Amino acid sequence: MPARSARILYIEDNSENRTLVKRVLEAEGYTVLEASNARVGLAQALANHPDLILMDINLPEVDGYTTTARLKATPGLQGVKVVALTANVMKGDREKTLAAGCDGYIQKPIDVDQLPRQIARFLET
Repeated sequence: MPARSARILYIEDNSENRTLVKRVLEAEGYTVLEASNARVGLAQALANHPDLILMDINLPEVDGYTTTARLKATPGLQGVKVVALTANVMKGDREKTLAAGCDGYIQKPIDVDQLPRQIARFLET
């Protein structure tokens, strides 16, 4: 499957962040599905089997670490890459994110010029 036709699920509680990422990625030809919390994100992932999941870590109720673990434990979703898209940028945050099961890490604020290339790299591997 060509990367540009990939479906990406973005689990993020901030609607402005979701809108920005969606606009940037859809301009590159990706299909972007949105979820405002972990519960909706898990349901979207099960229903749509995305090619990549972008995960905010600081979600309300159930955080991104726990949500990632649930996704990775769900039959049919174990192979889907989960990339943290997070404002957690203190020393050790990247390592904690990867240790929690995320396959990659992109820090906020995003660089709108770099994001499509970053996403393409995760989809290629």
